[in-house]
Amino acid sequence: MTSTRQQRGFSLLEMMVAISILALALGSLYQAASGATRNVRTSERYAYGVELARSLLAENGVVPENGTQQAGETPGGYDWRVQTQSIDLARSGMGNTRLYAIEVGVAWFDGRKRREIVLNSVVPGYGRESR
Repeated sequence: MTSTRQQRGFSLLEMMVAISILALALGSLYQAASGATRNVRTSERYAYGVELARSLLAENGVVPENGTQQAGETPGGYDWRVQTQSIDLARSGMGNTRLYAIEVGVAWFDGRKRREIVLNSVVPGYGRESR
């Protein structure tokens, strides 16, 4: 009398397939989470760059008669620059009014990528003519 035993449990091959599927699923989940973290960090650095550029633009809301050119770096690794260029209004009939085109740039590295934000505006000047 030979009795046939029913097998219980999983074979080694079934276990290897299940572990492989689990590893692939966990790998995909890890990549998605790290990508989201990277995107949050990039957004935070970009928002800081924009706010730095806006504050530099506000700080230079009125420029001296000879214009300005400034540059610097923050402790966080943001390079910034402010440049102005006089706008000739003599031909427009506006007389002694002095206006300047201003460009504010902020650049930083996000990993190996260099990112930059540039704001442009027009601001009044002060000097001998406006006194």
